[in-house]
Amino acid sequence: MTMAFDYKKEYREFYLPPQTPGIITVPAMNFLAVRGQGDPNEEGGAYKRALGMLYAVAFTIKMSKLGTHKLEGYFDYVVPPLEGLWWQEGRQGVDYARKGDFQWISLIRLPEFVTEAAFAWAVREAAEKKQQDLSPVEFLPWEEGLCVQCMHLGLYDDEPATVVAMEEYAREQGCELDFSQGRLHHEIYLSDARRCQPEKLKTVIRQPVRRLP
Repeated sequence: MTMAFDYKKEYREFYLPPQTPGIITVPAMNFLAVRGQGDPNEEGGAYKRALGMLYAVAFTIKMSKLGTHKLEGYFDYVVPPLEGLWWQEGRQGVDYARKGDFQWISLIRLPEFVTEAAFAWAVREAAEKKQQDLSPVEFLPWEEGLCVQCMHLGLYDDEPATVVAMEEYAREQGCELDFSQGRLHHEIYLSDARRCQPEKLKTVIRQPVRRLP
C-alpha cells in the first residue's frame, strides 16, 4: 500500500525547522484562502467560521478519490497544516495584545494537481453538500520568497520572544525585516490547539526579510 504524500515530511525545511532561526527562500505554491479580521479566539467568530470553510473545501478535494468526479493528476496526500498571515493596520509585524485589530488570511496549501477549475468544482461540491455559502474561499497563488523562520514551542502569546530572536538572527545574517508590498507575518500550525497542551504547541513562525545592500 502506498503511503499518502505528506508535505510536512517531504518538505521538512518549510514545515519542521529547528527551534533556532534560519534564513530560507520559499517558492511559489497555491493555497485555499479565506480573508477576515478580528480576534481569532472569539467563539463563533469570523476566524472559526473561516477555518470551517477551508477544511470543507480541503477535504472535498482530498476525498474526491472516492467519488465520481476524478481530478486529473490526483495523488493521495495528507491535508497540509493550517497556516495564517497576520497584520494590523499601521504597524510592522503584529501586536499580540491587540487581537481585536488583527487582519488575517487563513490558508491551507493545495497539492500541485489542483487547478483553478478543480478548485472551483470543489467549492461548488462542498457548498452543495454542506448547504453553506463557501464563496469567501479563494484560490491564492503565492510566492513568499526570502524569510527568516523558526519553530516556536509553547503558547501563541509567548511568540514575541521568538520573533525578537528571529529579528536579531536576520540582522546578523545581513538581512532586515521587509513588510513591503503585502509581505506579512506568517504562522504554520502543526498542533491542534483543542487537543494539545499549550506548552507543547508547535508553530512555525516566518517573517519576510530582504538582504541589506
